[in-house]
Amino acid sequence: MKNPTPRQLALYVALIIAAVNFLVLIFTKLIFGNFSWLSLFVIVVLVFITGYYLFSYALTRFIYRKIKVIYKAIHRLKRPSNGNGNTIDLRNHIIDDVEKEVLDWAKSQKKEIDNLKEMEAYRRNFLGNISHELKTPIFNIQGYLYTLLDGDIDDPELLKKYINRSVSNAERLNTIVQDLERIASLESGELSMDFQRFDIQVLTREVFDDLEIKAKKRGIKLHFKEGSDRPYYVKGDREAIRQVITNLVSNSIKYGSDDGYTKAGFYDMENQVLVEMTDNGIGITEEHLPHLFERFYRVDKGRSRDQGGTGLGLSIVKHIIEAHDQTINVRSRENAGSTFGFTLTKA
Repeated sequence: MKNPTPRQLALYVALIIAAVNFLVLIFTKLIFGNFSWLSLFVIVVLVFITGYYLFSYALTRFIYRKIKVIYKAIHRLKRPSNGNGNTIDLRNHIIDDVEKEVLDWAKSQKKEIDNLKEMEAYRRNFLGNISHELKTPIFNIQGYLYTLLDGDIDDPELLKKYINRSVSNAERLNTIVQDLERIASLESGELSMDFQRFDIQVLTREVFDDLEIKAKKRGIKLHFKEGSDRPYYVKGDREAIRQVITNLVSNSIKYGSDDGYTKAGFYDMENQVLVEMTDNGIGITEEHLPHLFERFYRVDKGRSRDQGGTGLGLSIVKHIIEAHDQTINVRSRENAGSTFGFTLTKA
């Protein structure tokens, strides 16, 4: 049942008062009998009319109008005017909608506040991470230069060694900045994608060839899963997907087991092709899986930095795949290996 309007509510109240008044008058007439039934009727009618108008005025003036103002404010906050006539008619009966509007608005505000808190926590973590990542090579460069300035600059061997190390750290700084710029471009949509039809199996073979020497140093074999050594045509930015596959295979080599393997698999899924990279490396514990694609997140911080990674590779991978309107996921067990899978539109 809908909530009553102010007039309906005033009518109910006036009827109740008139009824009470009528009972009081009946009781008075029965006891004293000093007025007629006509007088009783007139008094009851006057009390009813007066009560109706007084309560209707009071409710409209002091309660209902205030509710309308609240409703109007919340309504506009929830649906900002865009110049297309997004207005409300306050003459309409809105009491039934006020509670729902307020509750919906409160829920949306709570959700927005929670999102802002999450973003603030993410911002703090991000600033802390990037500060740490940048400070390491900067401090290294400073250390080498100060050592040379303190007198070792006259030693040709040390001079060459420290300059080479400074250059290496400078290159690391440049790589971090370039990766951050790429992520920013992907997030803002400024980095345009050159979509074309290509064979993902051929592209993966090219990446395997590029990383073959790196894999051989650890005795890791790069090959295709059974049934995947044939053409699979997809639509996407070929060079961006090359970076995705390169990052995934490089990671599998970094964290793979000596004399292990990295396998590429392709699966036809009607409108999509699922691409999977599987290794039998050290694996990842469950607690780390939800955070793998975050910027600068490292499962093993010490080992990751020793291996020369920026901590941005998987974040870039995720953004590239999302720029293709596709998804990427990971399955892993500690000491059993990992499988990264992403989808691409079939061409």
